[in-house]
Amino acid sequence: MKYEANNFINRELSWIDFNKRVLLTGMEKDYKVLDKIKFFSIFSNNLDEFFMVRVASLKAQVEAGIRKKSIDGHTPKEQLKKINKEVKKLTILQEKYFNNELNDELKNEGIFIKKYCELNQNQKNWCNSYFLSSIFPLLTPLVVDPAHPFPFISNLSLNLAALINDGEESKNQFVRIKIPTKNIGRFILIPNEIIETEDEREHFFITVEDLIGNNINALFNGMECLNYSFFRVTRDADLELKELEADDLLLAVEQSLQKRRLGGDVVRLEVNENIPQNILKLLIESIAIPEEYIYFCKSLLGLDDLNYLIKINREDLKENLLIGDTHPLLKSLDSSKDKNFNSIFSILRKQSILLHHPYDLFKTSVEEFINKAADDPLVLAIKITLYRVSKDSPIIEALMRAAENGKEVMTLVELKARFDEDNNIQWAKQLEQAGIHVVYGILGFKTHTKIALVVRKEKGRLRNYFHIGTGNYNSNTSRYYTDIGFLSTDPDISSDLIELFNYLSGFSKQKAYQKLLVSPTSLRKKFIFLINREIENIEKGKKGEIIAKMNSLVDPEIIQLLYLASQKGVKIHLIIRGICCLYPQRENLSENIKVTSIIGHFLEHSRIFWFYNNNNPEVFIGSADWMRRNLDRRIEAVTPIEDLKLKSQLYDLLQTYIDDNYYSWIMNKDGIYEKKEGDSNSNRSQIDLIKRLKK
Repeated sequence: MKYEANNFINRELSWIDFNKRVLLTGMEKDYKVLDKIKFFSIFSNNLDEFFMVRVASLKAQVEAGIRKKSIDGHTPKEQLKKINKEVKKLTILQEKYFNNELNDELKNEGIFIKKYCELNQNQKNWCNSYFLSSIFPLLTPLVVDPAHPFPFISNLSLNLAALINDGEESKNQFVRIKIPTKNIGRFILIPNEIIETEDEREHFFITVEDLIGNNINALFNGMECLNYSFFRVTRDADLELKELEADDLLLAVEQSLQKRRLGGDVVRLEVNENIPQNILKLLIESIAIPEEYIYFCKSLLGLDDLNYLIKINREDLKENLLIGDTHPLLKSLDSSKDKNFNSIFSILRKQSILLHHPYDLFKTSVEEFINKAADDPLVLAIKITLYRVSKDSPIIEALMRAAENGKEVMTLVELKARFDEDNNIQWAKQLEQAGIHVVYGILGFKTHTKIALVVRKEKGRLRNYFHIGTGNYNSNTSRYYTDIGFLSTDPDISSDLIELFNYLSGFSKQKAYQKLLVSPTSLRKKFIFLINREIENIEKGKKGEIIAKMNSLVDPEIIQLLYLASQKGVKIHLIIRGICCLYPQRENLSENIKVTSIIGHFLEHSRIFWFYNNNNPEVFIGSADWMRRNLDRRIEAVTPIEDLKLKSQLYDLLQTYIDDNYYSWIMNKDGIYEKKEGDSNSNRSQIDLIKRLKK
């Protein structure tokens, strides 16, 4: 199928635009100062991952001589040029705001990031003593000379580069020192008694690199440091995994992770704006990086480390996000004396439950479901997919306890979950040691679906209970990500899940399912059918409407079909947090399409798909976005929600997001997002959802 390039927004630039919205949210006056710090840290961390994966991929294509154009008509080289231009604009904006407004706001609230030169002598003496006792032993200066080649610079590490004069031989030597931020932290808290303040609300910090730089001569006894500066490199960190050739996938991923730790090509060099030219020249020559990948920073390098400040015990400076309550239908579990009579299973036999995290607590719903299954003597088996799991996971503990209790437990651990591979490898080993059957999915596909199945013996027969979600089985992120979960005993979906788990464990070639939409077999076809049905209803003189909420919209076939639906008269509202490659509101193309992005305290992560269907709505939730990778290259599961009450709840939720005029950004016909201007009476979707809990 041919696509008109002018009808598509570049994927990478759309992602940058999303990260821009994150940054601008951190600059809004209504947010508390530590929440602003959080958004600034997220912005920088997002950029790091973007360079490690997306920029690294494009750079590799350029170096391989690939000139294939993206769907919007740009070669890899052209995309890189645009990316660097846009990212440099944003980093300058971030640095300017951090150095001025944000720093002033921190000071006004009693949080100070001091420079060494600003300290009095007593404070310097304490810092120098701390350096000698707690930092100096950790430092390893590495000299560069004919006998010592330029050292390897690890990915995202903060480094000091210095020129040292050897007085005896009258020559200058280049020295690199890795700053041990992981061992001692980026910000050193100076005790209040040294600052001479009795206000416990005040916090005074100095950065570890500033302290090292001002004590650098202690490292070179008998020599003189002529000048020094700091730098940071970002490397290609995408795994090159030749899965088809791997006899042991676990071993293959471990070996690929080792290569990542050693690091791929450098894709970004960050340096201080005032870096001495002789040091910069040596870095460029040694790292072999083109000028366009060099970022001159006017503030601290690696602003993702600002997340350290979020841990400060100043609850008045950040929004209380530890909200949530037990789902109303599950509250009786807390008060019931007869746990067997009023278990989560007895409740689910009566009705299905729709969960919305973090508003509905993950602990008292999903964790309760798995915990009860682990301990219930009538439960015979548990099957679950694990994509990203917290390091101290109650879910993992429950699964291992279930195995100890003699239940059949099968887990699919996705070893290729980007940047969680190492964590998942460790979990896979522990689970196997606990006697759990661990599988790694289908060759060539990443298993992204979030499903759990519990098999229970009741009155001489087996009954299946299940959970299908839009987010991971991760207790930590469940507090900050909005996700939908579905608990039920629906026999058709249960049957589909049994077939899907058999497929995942390699014992089935199942391609057709009764209700479940599964990629890469049926998901794309079904979504195309659902969109086409809305078009057909319009052509018959009926109403056509689609509301879809997801993380990203990239797939060109789906976009092209949405354009056609719009042209036919179907009303379409897309709630897309991140990447959107579709242009809305364009005359004769997408006049009936609106695109909204919600950026707030919680990361909008739920996927909901609603189709009007001639006033008999069909509604789906699941793990898939409308992207090629989700529809064609991953194992995904999307489930219908058929209960009328639950469908109504999802529609009301979608309307809450559509009506939002505080957290929402609206894309115009040129692909530019504009923030809705709200007031004190604004509809604030996330805040409004919190308020509903308290009614």
